[in-house]
Amino acid sequence: MDNEMNRRLSLGGMLVTLGIVYGDIGTSPLYVMNAIISDAGAMHDAVPEYIIGSVSLIFWTLMIITTVKYVLVAMRADNNHEGGIFALYALIRNRGRWLIFPALIGGAALLADGTLTPAVSVTSAIEGLKGQRIGPLEFSDHQLVVVLIVSAILLSLFLIQHFGTAVIGRSFGPIMLLWFVFIGVIGFMNMLSHLEILKAISPYYAVQFLFSPANKAGIFILGSVFLATTGAEALYSDMGHVGRKNIYGSWPFVSLTLMLSYMGQGGWVIGHYQNPAYRNLLDVNPFYEMLPNQLRLVAIVLATLAAIIASQALITGSYTLVNEAIGLKFLPRMVIKHPSTVRSQIYIPAVNWFLCVITLFIVWLFQTSHHMEAAYGLSITITMLMTTILLFAFVKDRFNQTAAFFMAVFFGAIEALFLLASLVKFTHGGYLTLLITFLILSVMVVWYFGNKQRENYERTSEHVSLMDYRKQLIQLSKDDAEPLYATNLVYLAKVGPHYSIKRKVLYSILDKRPKRAKVYWFVTVNETNAPYKSQYTVDMLGTRNIINVQLYLGFKNSQHVNVYIRQIINDLIDQKIIDTQYPKYTTLKNRRVGDFKFVVTAEQLMDLATDPKMNRFNRFLIGGRIFLQNITTSPAIWYGLRFSEVVEEPIPLMLYDPEILRLKQEGVRHAVKDDPIGPSTTNK
Repeated sequence: MDNEMNRRLSLGGMLVTLGIVYGDIGTSPLYVMNAIISDAGAMHDAVPEYIIGSVSLIFWTLMIITTVKYVLVAMRADNNHEGGIFALYALIRNRGRWLIFPALIGGAALLADGTLTPAVSVTSAIEGLKGQRIGPLEFSDHQLVVVLIVSAILLSLFLIQHFGTAVIGRSFGPIMLLWFVFIGVIGFMNMLSHLEILKAISPYYAVQFLFSPANKAGIFILGSVFLATTGAEALYSDMGHVGRKNIYGSWPFVSLTLMLSYMGQGGWVIGHYQNPAYRNLLDVNPFYEMLPNQLRLVAIVLATLAAIIASQALITGSYTLVNEAIGLKFLPRMVIKHPSTVRSQIYIPAVNWFLCVITLFIVWLFQTSHHMEAAYGLSITITMLMTTILLFAFVKDRFNQTAAFFMAVFFGAIEALFLLASLVKFTHGGYLTLLITFLILSVMVVWYFGNKQRENYERTSEHVSLMDYRKQLIQLSKDDAEPLYATNLVYLAKVGPHYSIKRKVLYSILDKRPKRAKVYWFVTVNETNAPYKSQYTVDMLGTRNIINVQLYLGFKNSQHVNVYIRQIINDLIDQKIIDTQYPKYTTLKNRRVGDFKFVVTAEQLMDLATDPKMNRFNRFLIGGRIFLQNITTSPAIWYGLRFSEVVEEPIPLMLYDPEILRLKQEGVRHAVKDDPIGPSTTNK
């Protein structure tokens, strides 16, 4: 759907929103109450006071975190209609260097925690098959059957990603609409038999429950309650895909059906916690147990479809998040493909298979959704806390410091409480998501700060003014004694203020083997805060064949320089700024643009140990950055030059003081005339 249309409220827009935004939070009723009953100990411990207090905590968590923080506050912090932690950081990063830290931590935690979403959602849905008879098939109670089915579904989902999901994506909205109507109606029907569950709407029961003797878990019950709002970050992250107004329009319906489901499950537990068939069970899923037998199969099918949609939303959301991180120079370059004509739909193979391996590993490691719940949610609390810190900077900048302070204290205190409560999950599996968070964060830190350290040393490299070499470039271009190297020679090299450029670039053109070209292009790619900005400026340096191009590309935009350069050269020819380049030989009629040759530089590290002034950590950062550069996507592929003629020139990165390597002359040898034996030496 077109971005302009997304900004308008419409029934169609809200239907698409159901399929894109609410998969994660919409499948939470599959496992939240199960986790809460487990915290009680056994089913007979889930007394009415316990259930009403738990549902009250769920209600107010959804109200405060999801509705107030994300829907009403965070969505006001849109970056040209885009949302998410990286878009928010790009909007405010000029307000303080320290903001990079919550952005990196939050982004890494969000990517890490997402590896659990497909595993826990699909496993919770398929577990409804255990012990069920469907036609001639009777499913075993053995968990291995569930694990095999879940693995097959998830592997299939990851395998189809490279085909693009635009076609199947159109059915997501209607399916999720059916899902929300189903859980809302079933929840309402079960709630009617125990209307005392409506007490949960009062915050009194939520607060009282935290200190109640019925709550054996104490404050740590919040770790399970928090699972109900783990998809809240997606509302903000997906704002750019569906528009703020469509989320505003659809969230009341979604939140109503979610709460009806939780209250219905709570009502069922109140009615059955003393039932001999259930009272001693440690693992009970009220979502399936409260269903009539004839609806069980319908529920399993809908739950599985909803879980697949939630997983798909997570996978595509991870692509988007990584793409933004690459644009902001948080992560190394990766191959990014566009499997369909939908602008926002991308496919990143490295991310896809990373998620696939980790998700399947989690399924086989934890086996059951109950064990996965114990590991779920810890990292996302970190992301939410980091988002609150970034929102503080936004509100402080746009409104006033007092409002920012109260907002940060209010949400920060609540989320810190959830984080503290979730720490109990560390030994039960939370360590895994924190380990993945740490690994992703380590890559981000090395890449980002390694870039910064490298830039510091590059500033000490000798720079010259491009203007000082205009005459030589013009003379070389006209010198028929030199063979023509290329019609258009394009250097991807940063041209700074006052036409400052590294001497190495001009050394490559003039000193090595003179590279004669009809037109010399010096292209600088500038990343902007606006997500989809696409602009360029041209400076001809007072010539007709030396061109300084400044590209301004948003952090969500493609970096295909070859496409942009061809557009620019046609624009300049149309404007008669440069001469038409009619090739002597061509298969294209009326072709007016000649051949291109692109030169990209590949940095090679010299010797990190030669500069005693550099501390070990900085050496590690720069060395790690160069290592990551060498094992990830090459500049030629990143800039869309896979099918262009590209020359990669190695450039040494000097990390030492030249004075350190300067030799001291001790003496000079002179030959002695008429010496029959051979030259002797004297020292001077």
